[in-house]
Amino acid sequence: MKGGSTMDENNNWRLADFVAIKAFENGVTIIGLTRGKETKITHTEKLDAGQVMLAQFTENVSAIKIEGKVEIYTKFGKITGGDI
Repeated sequence: MKGGSTMDENNNWRLADFVAIKAFENGVTIIGLTRGKETKITHTEKLDAGQVMLAQFTENVSAIKIEGKVEIYTKFGKITGGDI
């Protein structure tokens, strides 16, 4: 590797953190929100009980809003949402 990283600066988001989201009820909503001057919804997903989704923070997604009974696994540990 000459000169350090082989990754192009525009692709650094590919190394961004992932979170795992496990639903404990039907109809859990996951919403990806943009970064920038105005926060906008970029993507929504619905999960049913027992389903798991992996999500990543990217060059476009700076926040993830989750509604419902879930467990969220991050590099910092486990977080519960809703009344589990």
